[in-house]
Amino acid sequence: MTDRPRPRLVYERWTDPVAGEILGQADVDIIKLDLAAADEFGWAQLSSAHGYQVATRTDIADHPDGDQWLAGAALVQRCENLLAVCSAGAGYDVIDVEACTQAGIAVCNNSGPGAEAVAEHALGFMLDLAKNITVADRALRGGPVADRMALRGSQLFGKTLGVVGLGAIGGRLVQLCAPFRMQVLAYDPYIDDATARSRGATPVPLEELVERSDFVQVTCPLTDETRGLFGHEQFAAMKTSAFFITTARGPVHDESALCAALVDGAIAGAGLDVFHQEPLSPDNPLLSLDNVVATPHTAGITVEAAHDIAVATATQWLTIFDGGVPPRLLNPDVWPRYCERFSDILGFRPDATTALQKEGKPS
Repeated sequence: MTDRPRPRLVYERWTDPVAGEILGQADVDIIKLDLAAADEFGWAQLSSAHGYQVATRTDIADHPDGDQWLAGAALVQRCENLLAVCSAGAGYDVIDVEACTQAGIAVCNNSGPGAEAVAEHALGFMLDLAKNITVADRALRGGPVADRMALRGSQLFGKTLGVVGLGAIGGRLVQLCAPFRMQVLAYDPYIDDATARSRGATPVPLEELVERSDFVQVTCPLTDETRGLFGHEQFAAMKTSAFFITTARGPVHDESALCAALVDGAIAGAGLDVFHQEPLSPDNPLLSLDNVVATPHTAGITVEAAHDIAVATATQWLTIFDGGVPPRLLNPDVWPRYCERFSDILGFRPDATTALQKEGKPS
C-alpha cells in the first residue's frame, strides 16, 4: 500500500477512445470536463487536477466564456495542484507557456503523430490548386464546360516549394514532394542549416523564400514571433503565379491582406485549412473567391492520425505521472521547479533518467 495521492487527469475529449482505454488501465483518476455543465462544476474538477488535457479552440467556440477553459494565466492561477498541461496536437497556442513556466507547470504538445496527415493535406492543396481540380469541379457542376482550355492548370514537377517551419510536418512534406523534383527552400530560425539540408531543403531568409517560391507552405506554430508573419509585404513580394498554403494557425497570416492579394491577382490562389475565426463564418470573404480552396481545420483529422495522437497522448500522461520526462516537453526550463512541486503534491520526485518506453501503437 502507498499513501501517495492518486493522480487526477482532466480532459475535454480524446481524438480516439484508445486514449481512455490505455489510461483506464493505469492508477490514474480520469475526469471528463463537461463544457455544457455549470462553470462551478468545471472549476471544481480542475481545482483538484494534477494534469489537464487542454480543450481546443473549436471545443470552446460555442460556449460563453469558453476561453476560460484554455490554459491561460487565469486558469493557472486558479488550479494550484496543476503539474502539467498538454495540447491535443502539435499546436499549443491554447496554452500560455510563460504563465505555466512561472507557475512550475510542464507544457507538452503532441507533435509527430499527426504529421503524415497534415503533410498529405498540404500536398493535396498543392495538387488541387495547380491542377485547378476544385475550380473544374465547380464549373462542371454548373453546367456543360464549353472551354476546357480555360481550366488549364500547371504541374508541380520542377517547381519551387517554400516551407515555413521545417519540423515534423514540413520535413515530411519535403519527402512527399521528392518525386516531383521540386527545389525546396525553407525558413525556420530554430533549425540550423545542416539540419535543414539533411531534410532536403535549402535554408533561406523569409524574404528570399516568398520571392522565389511557386508554392509557399506555412506549417509553423502560432507564437508571438509568428503572429502576423505574413501580411501585405509578404504577399506583394510573391510571384503572381504563386500559391499560398497554410496548415498552421490563422493568425500567422493577415486575412484581409491575403484576401486583397487574391482579389487583386497579386498571387494566383490559396489553400487554407486555418482561419482567424473558427468555426469559420460562411460570410467570410475568402469563401467567395474562386481561387481559394478551403477546409475547416481538418488537415490533421484522419482515422490513423486520430488513433496515433490518442496513443501518444495517453503514453505521455503515463510518463508524466510515472515521474519521467515528458517526450514532448515544450518548456524544459521548468524542470527544477516542476520536480519540486511534483514531489510536494504527489509525494515522490521525478527522475530525468526514467521514462516509460510505451511510445507507439499498443500490441
